[in-house]
Amino acid sequence: MNVIIVTACPSGMATSFLAARRLEQAARRRDWEPLIDMRSQFERELVLSDAQLAAAELVIVAASPMTSAGLERFVGKRVHIAPIEEALPDPAAFLANAEARARVLEAKDIADVAATVSTTASATATGAASAAGGDVAHKPSIVAVTACPTGVAHTFMAAEALSEAGRALGYPTRVETQGSVGAQDALTEQEIAAAEVVILACDIEVDPTRFAGKRVWRTSTGTALKKPRDTIEQALEGAEVESATAAGGQGSQQKGEKRGPYKHLLTGVSFMLPMVVAGGLMIALSFVFGIKAFEEEGTLAAALMQIGGGSAFKLMIPVLAGYIAYSIADRPGITPGMIGGWLAATLDAGFLGGIIAGFLAGYSALGLSRFVKLPQSIESLKPILIIPLVASMVTGLVMIYVVGTPVAGLMAALTEFLESMGSANAVLLGILLGAMMCFDLGGPVNKAAYAFGVGLLASETYAPMAAIMAAGMVPALGMGLASFIARAKFAEPEREAGKASFILGLCFISEGAIPFAAKDPLRVIPACMVGGAVTGALSMLIGAKLLAPHGGLFVLLIPNAINVPLMYLGAIVAGTLVTGIGYALIKKGAQQVETAAAT
Repeated sequence: MNVIIVTACPSGMATSFLAARRLEQAARRRDWEPLIDMRSQFERELVLSDAQLAAAELVIVAASPMTSAGLERFVGKRVHIAPIEEALPDPAAFLANAEARARVLEAKDIADVAATVSTTASATATGAASAAGGDVAHKPSIVAVTACPTGVAHTFMAAEALSEAGRALGYPTRVETQGSVGAQDALTEQEIAAAEVVILACDIEVDPTRFAGKRVWRTSTGTALKKPRDTIEQALEGAEVESATAAGGQGSQQKGEKRGPYKHLLTGVSFMLPMVVAGGLMIALSFVFGIKAFEEEGTLAAALMQIGGGSAFKLMIPVLAGYIAYSIADRPGITPGMIGGWLAATLDAGFLGGIIAGFLAGYSALGLSRFVKLPQSIESLKPILIIPLVASMVTGLVMIYVVGTPVAGLMAALTEFLESMGSANAVLLGILLGAMMCFDLGGPVNKAAYAFGVGLLASETYAPMAAIMAAGMVPALGMGLASFIARAKFAEPEREAGKASFILGLCFISEGAIPFAAKDPLRVIPACMVGGAVTGALSMLIGAKLLAPHGGLFVLLIPNAINVPLMYLGAIVAGTLVTGIGYALIKKGAQQVETAAAT
């Protein structure tokens, strides 16, 4: 039987995903042919063709009470609608009940469903408000922005957690994600104007000028992900109004927020990362024609190398420095930062020189902006003439006469050491980087190791990056493996989370292991660190070199992106087995794993 299954949870990506996967599996066990339409805050309605709609014999809608899930498409079809919560405990029974109770949907029924949805949502919100001792009409609305350096996992998981927590508390909550593809679900001016509080859960600097005059609470994506309810309550109680100046990047530090040099560095890395990924993959593609093919002028291999190595990799240090300075001083910092970064590149000072140039340019521009007072008649020239000129001059002269030469020597020594170190030193470095990648699953230690590997790519040092990415895949893969080989020790929701974790691990998203670490940190984190250390050590021992800093296992599909693909894959498998089997042995028994939205 052909069946269309719709799962809908506007703010719950994980709920929609898990329900869709479980219902699909249960449907196939009944020899049905399911077509899945998974909808959430981050997914849009699947466009069904006329042929697909005509072939459907049954439509099953597992939706949260807050959506009617586009029922207009299914008028004239047999349809069953039920809350998504009913689908998760026993999907087989849910499908059997749906088949038995489905009725032909008529156009007039949609209005009844919409009215029921509205009444249910209103009753739910009112109940939550009453429990909190207030009236839903007086509940303040909340808007939020989430952003992390890579903009892949933490960004969206934190957004989901805040949305779910806001709904549970009865507060209308809208979240904008500053992900790897830019802003999604962007906040409108009307939503910002109506909001009582703005939550900026960001590990990188985002433009906050549109929130000037609003009460703003700053925190990290990790805090918002792990403690979303506390984050919202703290924001409502402690958020402070930001002036235009403070919104320009000089707001006060608040609990849970990573401020200062760490955040500025991550902002630079975030903007540099796409440049490194594109450049590295372009270089790898040039190697498809042969390792030395790019040396022949006029060939496609030479053109690809010119784009990747001759352009993208040359720009990565100026971009790193420019956006470190931007994080510190806003737009006036970009020009001196990029000039300083370019000088660092041309002086062979590498990524260390770029970091120094970025901080030097940023604080120079910030000092000029804050402390240099000019007559009102020429004050307007400061951001477009005086700050760029003076800050660029200061940064450039310091880089040329003070910083450039010694840092270039340091980078040359570091590069020589990494290239010439023996097996024992390589293994020790691999153990250190691998353990760091698995210690906090996307937190400060993880990102410090990752930034180190990415920075070395500019010096054509590729081995640490290989160890870092391989080890970063181990936690999520290991948790997925453990939930499979020791099924009796894992509750059903944990096993489903394990499947999602395994997929995320293949994509180099360590955060797939967070639900397990949140529930059982004293066992999960050591198991992950041991597996990551094994993988990092093996990667360095076999001399693996990786040209692209992201992509996970799928990078292996690009010829020559990794120099020893089979042995590299073996290193990942070895660490995954250590983590998966190790955790399966030490886990105490079935427990309910917490999702990202749990409060």
